[in-house]
Amino acid sequence: MAELTALQRLAREHGVGTTFRGWDGAEQAVAPATLVAVLTALGVPCNTDDDVTVSLRAAELAPLQRNLPPAVVVRQGDATEVPVNVSAGASPRVQIVLEDGSRRDVDVVPGGPHEAAGVPRDRLAAVVPADLPLGWHTLELTEAGTGRAPTEESGAGNAAIDQAPIGQRPPGQPPATPDSQARCALVVTPQRLTTADRLHRTWGLMAQLYSVRSRSSWGIGDLDDLAVLAETAAAKGAGFVLINPLHAAQPKPPVEPSPYLPATRRFVNPIYLRVEDVPEARDIPLENTFHDANLDAGILDRNPVYAAKLRALEAVFAVPRPAERQQQFDAFRVQEGEGLERFALWCALAESLPPGAPEWSDPEFIESQRSALKDRIEFHQWLQWLCDEQLEAAQRRALDAGMNLGIVHDLAVGVHPAGADAWALQDVLAAGISVGAPPDMFNQQGQNWSQPPWHPERLAESGYAAYRDMLRTILRHAGGIRVDHILGLFRLWWIPVGGPPGEGAYVYYDHEALIGILALEAERAGVVVIGEDLGVFEPGVQDYLAERGILGTSILWFEYDGATPRPPESYRRSCLTSVTTHDLPPTAGYLAGEHVNLRESLGLLNRPVEEERTLDRAAQESVLSLVRSRVPVASQHDDDGGAATSGEQRTIDALHAFIAQTPSVLLGVALTDVVGERRTQNQPGTADEYPNWRIPLAGPDGEAILLDDLAANERFDSLVRALRER
Repeated sequence: MAELTALQRLAREHGVGTTFRGWDGAEQAVAPATLVAVLTALGVPCNTDDDVTVSLRAAELAPLQRNLPPAVVVRQGDATEVPVNVSAGASPRVQIVLEDGSRRDVDVVPGGPHEAAGVPRDRLAAVVPADLPLGWHTLELTEAGTGRAPTEESGAGNAAIDQAPIGQRPPGQPPATPDSQARCALVVTPQRLTTADRLHRTWGLMAQLYSVRSRSSWGIGDLDDLAVLAETAAAKGAGFVLINPLHAAQPKPPVEPSPYLPATRRFVNPIYLRVEDVPEARDIPLENTFHDANLDAGILDRNPVYAAKLRALEAVFAVPRPAERQQQFDAFRVQEGEGLERFALWCALAESLPPGAPEWSDPEFIESQRSALKDRIEFHQWLQWLCDEQLEAAQRRALDAGMNLGIVHDLAVGVHPAGADAWALQDVLAAGISVGAPPDMFNQQGQNWSQPPWHPERLAESGYAAYRDMLRTILRHAGGIRVDHILGLFRLWWIPVGGPPGEGAYVYYDHEALIGILALEAERAGVVVIGEDLGVFEPGVQDYLAERGILGTSILWFEYDGATPRPPESYRRSCLTSVTTHDLPPTAGYLAGEHVNLRESLGLLNRPVEEERTLDRAAQESVLSLVRSRVPVASQHDDDGGAATSGEQRTIDALHAFIAQTPSVLLGVALTDVVGERRTQNQPGTADEYPNWRIPLAGPDGEAILLDDLAANERFDSLVRALRER
């Protein structure tokens, strides 16, 4: 193996991979230019050889100069030694400030003297005890006997934590103290998330909410439609409904159609509000002009829908609220704190200020707008309160209907580069970088998701506050959460802005911290976590997730033992297993090879289309052959002795009967398969080349399917029987 260059050593010091294995298993080196771009995005000088030398030395010294680590995340029940560096001869005192405000002294183990940049220091270890309660605590170091404060290089996220508004400070975190102290977040997480341990085998629907419309919808599915969908599915025995991310987009039209490219991941898109369900709406006339649009199976257009809803909601906002309702709204604003205030400020600004305008980076201008836009800020806060109310109602109705999980939400990988989070959280996001995926067999040119990633070091220095707050909001009214590309909590594919997707590098994250915090917040909320652990990942990742109580994801077409399709009995138990996913056509379309036709038409293939079709047919047949050996695909009749179902439907039913033979605790059934839809919801690797995330629910005849008619859908009943019979 060739000796690493200085640039490669520097990259590894900062968690940047210098090689990667593609989907074909071959190891490839990351280009030096890519390493320079990624390190620059991390704030590491590296443009010249001298820069690299200085930065290498700084990386070596950093752990010796810090009083405390940036943050400490431990598992409950594990005693942990935390490195502490103090001035030579100091008599340090280390305490834990618990979440409830109480304090505990911590034993300090001597280490030995050392020098950091010529300054004498003492190396110690603080022993975090094993009996700490779960939660967000603070590790506090006080140096006594030196007459000096801890060094400026404390790290530990002290400044980020101390300066954070109360609404963003970890619970139990006291305000800033005199300079004689260094502090960092101490997060105690569960050994494993236990919520899935209580699960009984159940199936549920997987749906794109915007595509599911009723006769009362305003052109797209809403939160009342979600509740009705859950009640309809529960009546047929379903235990959950898994939906697309409901994250907020732009505050006014035009809006980004992709739910996976939101303005923020913490707050909810008001386009999903059912206006008529707002109590104050009863006092004003409302006109829903979208009845005909609900019957249109063509491409969805969110913009006129959102414009009409905003006009109606503005009228409702002007209606005086009863005292009790106003108190509830005020309590919500206090609960969400500065995070909600800043998001609402961004919404008010973004209504007139274009992306990239210099005013966005002018603190004086921004501060002046807080008072100028006071009413508009309150309006956007009010919208989030309504979303919270209607989400709570949807989850309550799902559980009351008999579901054991109810609504399972989806967490996107990242956010829009010109959105609210990219502006409000720029201190913990990396600039000049987008995330995506290297080339694989389904996306042979790679993917660029146009999203700025978490900056791993700054996120830790902030005490993971933004990550925690985001999780709490999403988990508040959920029975489960699907984490899209959960592999990104281990490593993310960083692509320099302007570069092709294949010319990136993996940046590694502290997965013990990120997965641990996810488990902590999910445990407290009583929520099951499903990780989408598909794609290229390092050995041991799936075992680690299972050890932490995180369910995995299995897609029938992707499950292989080597070159052979996996038999059902060897599937994972701790898993959500389904036939398809939103990144493939519905099963009817997949069986017809429409994914190959679509990619060929869009120029996404790297080999001749006939070769691709041949390989795809062979792969499908290998799976179908196994399915036929386990599930007889004979002519099926309905319970009344009616006509035989179509061959296509029999195959779809058989595929679901096959996954019902697996031990997986959760089975996912795509709503598109329930009704016989054929069109792809999303073609990865495209933006405007294909109408991603704009396909309404329709049947095999191309006619729109309404939620009102779903309960009586014969295909739905046939598929449910196939699941139950196995």
